[in-house]
Amino acid sequence: MTHEIKICMGSACFAKGNQENLEYIKEFIKENNLDAKIKILGSLCENKCSIGPRIYIDDKEYTQVTRGALINLMEDLK
Repeated sequence: MTHEIKICMGSACFAKGNQENLEYIKEFIKENNLDAKIKILGSLCENKCSIGPRIYIDDKEYTQVTRGALINLMEDLK
């Protein structure tokens, strides 16, 4: 099964943590050899800045994504 991760690249979400989240996701994929299993996409701002940083995994929206939450979400994709 292939998973799709869409990261909000809007300036608010990026400043609130998606820059670090993106780096962690890329590192996780590389370390776990998941290049063929996980596709990363960026999205433009959807004006939901107050609940950012936002990430979609397989069309499910996650809001206020912290590093700790992201670690658990990524482990579930292995």
